[in-house]
Amino acid sequence: MRLLLASFAAILCACSGFRTQVAIPSQPRVPPVAAGSETPEQKRLLDGLDPASARLNVVRTWAANPKLAAAWLPLGTYVLRNSTLPPRDREILILRIGWLNQSVYEFTQHVRVGKAAGLTDAEIRQIQAGPGDPRWSGFDRALLRAADQLHDRASIDEAVWGVLKSRYNDNQLMDVVVTVGQYNLVSWYLNAIGVPLEAGVTPHPMK
Repeated sequence: MRLLLASFAAILCACSGFRTQVAIPSQPRVPPVAAGSETPEQKRLLDGLDPASARLNVVRTWAANPKLAAAWLPLGTYVLRNSTLPPRDREILILRIGWLNQSVYEFTQHVRVGKAAGLTDAEIRQIQAGPGDPRWSGFDRALLRAADQLHDRASIDEAVWGVLKSRYNDNQLMDVVVTVGQYNLVSWYLNAIGVPLEAGVTPHPMK
């Protein structure tokens, strides 16, 4: 019976754009470092970033722990700006894992980034619906399935890997896994700490 229920749950998740149910704190558990209150170490860290990034609450919360931020930011910069993936493909992966984790901050911010990378409003709604949406191309569907499988099973099956391998080289295939893993961790961080959106930013509907 337990196996049957697990199988039914897996089918339901695959067909319905399943989302993790999360309890996000109503107030930040670790507040972003306020402008003007930085320690010398925090100021050095933030001054080393471009001004737009240094203003983001996700970054200013990292700055509360400068050693963690210094270790984490190089990987985040690589995934977001320097990886081998086409920007549109990268954003499909990031938005899907953000959606699965119900990370309001991540999804809201990457709707903007995804549109700049070429995603349409309709495609963003399709990312929320998941790989079962019939409008996806075969390759885009494989990207979504890769994110779903990494989220649900901590791996990617041979069928999905084969579709990705038909277009991607080994470096790109590695970047698929690392992109989903990085933004899965970012989602946990944002959700568990309760990092707030910046003033004036309207949260994207998560339904």
